[in-house]
Amino acid sequence: MNMHLRHSTSHIPAYAPAGNECVLFETAWTRQLPLLLKGPTGCGKTRFVSHMAAKLGLPLTTVSCHDDLAAADLTGRYLLKGGDTVWVDGPLTRAVREGGICYLDEVVEARKDVAVVLHPLTDDRRILPLERTGEQLEAPGSFMLVVSYNPGYQSLLKTLKPSTRQRFVAIEFDFLPKAREIEVVAEESGLDAARVEPLVELARRLRALKGHDLEEGVSTRLLVYCASLIDAGLDPREAVRSAMIEPLTDEPDVRTALLELMQAVIR
Repeated sequence: MNMHLRHSTSHIPAYAPAGNECVLFETAWTRQLPLLLKGPTGCGKTRFVSHMAAKLGLPLTTVSCHDDLAAADLTGRYLLKGGDTVWVDGPLTRAVREGGICYLDEVVEARKDVAVVLHPLTDDRRILPLERTGEQLEAPGSFMLVVSYNPGYQSLLKTLKPSTRQRFVAIEFDFLPKAREIEVVAEESGLDAARVEPLVELARRLRALKGHDLEEGVSTRLLVYCASLIDAGLDPREAVRSAMIEPLTDEPDVRTALLELMQAVIR
């Protein structure tokens, strides 16, 4: 299994609200409703979940989904330990037993059988049947299921079925307005806002190419990386190339065009 798991309850990660998403999240948790976050890569979905989990004082289990992730990776399986066969809970099962937030990042990347496991947790039953052990776990009041995906990136073969989407309350995410993104990048990187401004402007122009020359636009995360390199003394154009151009494409012609755009914006 190649899963990235995190458990956190102490430090509250910084997060810049763009609307009423914090209120929506807290209300969904209070009412025991599952939540779907959708938006482009690097726009703050994962940071938002970490922020809300810490704010509410809830343990957080994060699973980064991928195309080899099966339902058994989430629920658990029998394993050999010291010559004995023992049942070992997966991250979803542990979260249901213990309460807290289970966050499945990019859930559509997982195998199709994952959706079948999630369905009984996302209606009024709030149960997790474990066929292998004969158990039927009832989620405690403190349990919350949160999933995310990028509808602009996923292919037609990898999308959430309407029957699954309609089991969730949904929040749509996008990149922050220019002025607010400048503030966030400056705060996160330590680079002066006046020097961050052209980086954000370049990122916005690159995002406009999404779906044409680029599969994805520049994430706020990459902007922070770039600004951090510049704040550490790296030449701005070298930092932009390393943190904002190279991660976006491997195509020589596209890279050349992006570098020309960089030359026009970054002085």
